[in-house]
Amino acid sequence: MAISFDKAFGVHQHALVARSGRAELLAGNLANADTPGYKAKDMDFQAALSQAQNNQNFSLSRTHLQHFAVELSPPGTVQYRVPTQPDTGDGNTVDVQAERNSYMENALQYQASLEFLNGKINGLLKAIKGDSM
Repeated sequence: MAISFDKAFGVHQHALVARSGRAELLAGNLANADTPGYKAKDMDFQAALSQAQNNQNFSLSRTHLQHFAVELSPPGTVQYRVPTQPDTGDGNTVDVQAERNSYMENALQYQASLEFLNGKINGLLKAIKGDSM
């Protein structure tokens, strides 16, 4: 009998991909907190999760070996965040405290999915080896 990893791991394997992408966006926001004119970005997590589940790949084909490999985000996944603070005069919309909170919340949710997957993998290993619980 074959093991279906999609059934065994559920949505958590796809959630890791989406959470990882969101962590990159939030880290970019924090890194550009003092960059004039930088607009804070965030991700529509539900759209990113469904994109990861459907394995939708938005990449351009390479016609020559020296061309860059380019992957595009699906439309509507990455969006600019609506500023929650008044403009400081430089056009930057990053609220450092809000970004830190979002980053930590995302990291906790990433860790929770990772722990869940770890438990599932350990259970599968026990089943394969024939270990009793």
